[in-house]
Amino acid sequence: MATLEKALLGGGCFWCIEAVYNRVKGVEHVLSGYAGGARPNPGYEQVCTGVSGHAEVIEVTFDTEVISYEEILDIFWAIHDPTTLNAQGADRGTQYRSVIYYYNEEQKAKALASIAQAQKNFEDKIVTELSSAPLFFKAEAYHQNYYNDHPTQGYCYAVIAPKIEKFMKKFGDKVKK
Repeated sequence: MATLEKALLGGGCFWCIEAVYNRVKGVEHVLSGYAGGARPNPGYEQVCTGVSGHAEVIEVTFDTEVISYEEILDIFWAIHDPTTLNAQGADRGTQYRSVIYYYNEEQKAKALASIAQAQKNFEDKIVTELSSAPLFFKAEAYHQNYYNDHPTQGYCYAVIAPKIEKFMKKFGDKVKK
């Protein structure tokens, strides 16, 4: 029987990180959404302008008997740049911040250890926010599984596909068959 746990992560555009985690062995489900802002029930229009204060995030439901929270975080560090404040590539604004929201003290401790370990791989300081998980708001339906539904769209081809390729090369043993 599966032992399911959730992780709530932001690493730039949610389409990018959702596409990677959808390919991770042991990940049962990934939802794109918003978290960490002041407005209740935000929509994409409020989030993309930065006025709501929310980050684009993904909620990852994973089987801890197949993949650990630490491994989820190892992938996180490899698929985005945690040293750029409020930006990933050409995407700019607080909605694209690097963030780990933890659900309990065990996740917090593991995230702190993971940040310390990951820092060894970066010359610049990691600026990833670490905070207790706020309310998660599921993004609009057209944002869910965006890459899978639009693989030839320009952003998907130019930005997301290389992240998936990088993940597959570095974490080949973690790729779903």
